[in-house]
Amino acid sequence: MHGDGKSVAAGAVVSTDERLTWPRTIGVGLQHIAAMFGATFLVPIITGFPPTTTLFFSGIGTILFLIITGNKLPSYLGSSFAFLGPIGAAMAANTTGGMAAALGGIVFTGAVLAAVGFAVKAAGIGWINWLMPPVVTGTIVMMIGFNLAGAAKGNFTADPLIAIITLGSIGLFTVISKGFMSRISIFLGLVVGYLVALAMGDVKTEGITAAEWFALPTFTAPTFDVNVMIIFLPVVLVLIAENVGHVKAVSAMTGKSLDDQMGNALVADGVATTIAGFGGGSGTTTYAENIGVMAATRVYSTAAYWIAGVGAIGLSLSPKFGAVLSATPAGALGGVSTALFGMIGILGARIWIENKVDFANSTNLLIASSALIIGIADYSWTRGDYTFTGIVNSTLVAVIGYRVLHTIAEARK
Repeated sequence: MHGDGKSVAAGAVVSTDERLTWPRTIGVGLQHIAAMFGATFLVPIITGFPPTTTLFFSGIGTILFLIITGNKLPSYLGSSFAFLGPIGAAMAANTTGGMAAALGGIVFTGAVLAAVGFAVKAAGIGWINWLMPPVVTGTIVMMIGFNLAGAAKGNFTADPLIAIITLGSIGLFTVISKGFMSRISIFLGLVVGYLVALAMGDVKTEGITAAEWFALPTFTAPTFDVNVMIIFLPVVLVLIAENVGHVKAVSAMTGKSLDDQMGNALVADGVATTIAGFGGGSGTTTYAENIGVMAATRVYSTAAYWIAGVGAIGLSLSPKFGAVLSATPAGALGGVSTALFGMIGILGARIWIENKVDFANSTNLLIASSALIIGIADYSWTRGDYTFTGIVNSTLVAVIGYRVLHTIAEARK
């Protein structure tokens, strides 16, 4: 218990191994559910995955994360936007079993991420920093966002009026709201677009009416296609960067050194993503939205995340709730995806800026510019039975190209 469990003194924090009274802890846990809700549901809404299944596995993944990190690292594992591009590519390439093939890619991603986690536990984080400097990670994140521009356009043009209303609402919520409300502006904009479309009769409600109030989520088994699996490799690099950044952020806020949890965090996210892929959920990542809740409340208690994980599982048991989300009209998705995919791209630029990447350096400039064009234009090529998409080729150029050119430049010096 932190003090009397009822208040947090000025300048103090509720540490990871402390908690407030249970009613207050439950209240903070509910805030974490609200914080993750919008982003976690956007991924299945956009990809066509069952929303309640994704929510179920995000709750399971969060609980597993807490167990694997020994209750030392507070985090909620929600849907990762980095999977949007590969899932879309997988479902387009494998029209007969697109979702199952995409799930195979998610399982593969999780397994690779867990393996990286074990390698970090054995050898430390230095080799990742060597392989993925900010110029590379920023480029990959930006490419993943902008590669989705075509998908955003497709939904936007399906119903431009609803799309414009949705996008405009997101902008208004962003500038008018403060604190938590502004952090969920994309979700609130989606709600506005959905309600306007519903009033106009553009929402298909038959599935909502037919859905049950309570039932287990729908589970889908994966299939494994090497052509599809390689599309997901770039996501591993993004998840590594997100997890490392999350651990550093929590460490800075709590004043505790959590470097010994870097490997555990990667293993935990990898295991959670693998399990989600085996059951029909989207891949997971540690959520910045929930870091915002911790910063606002000064409560870093892992007990609150246990409440959030269990609560998410409880919410996932309502198919009617999932049917409401699945009925989201294309125009609303177009408005949301225009903002969201662009934001993902700009996050790449933020990585460059915060780390003061030097683009006067010709190696940095060439690698970033070439990789971005390859990824955004989706340069693809086929060799034998294998197809390498723009996402894969862009990542290879960024990672391997940077190391080769940088090594040559250093040797000349």
